[in-house]
Amino acid sequence: MTENTEEPNCANCPLRAKAEAKPKSFLGWFWHWHIKWCPGWKAYQESLEQSET
Repeated sequence: MTENTEEPNCANCPLRAKAEAKPKSFLGWFWHWHIKWCPGWKAYQESLEQSET
C-alpha cells in the first residue's frame, strides 16, 4: 500500500459544494456521514488549523 502525500482537495470538491448547497438532501446526509471517517477530511481540517496560527 502506498501513502498519499498530496494535500486533500476538499476546498474544491464538487461533492462538498453540492452537499453544502442542499444540506438536507441525500447528498448532504452522505457528505456528513462521509466526513466522520474520511482521513482526507481530517487532514484538511488539520491543515486549516495550522494555517490559522
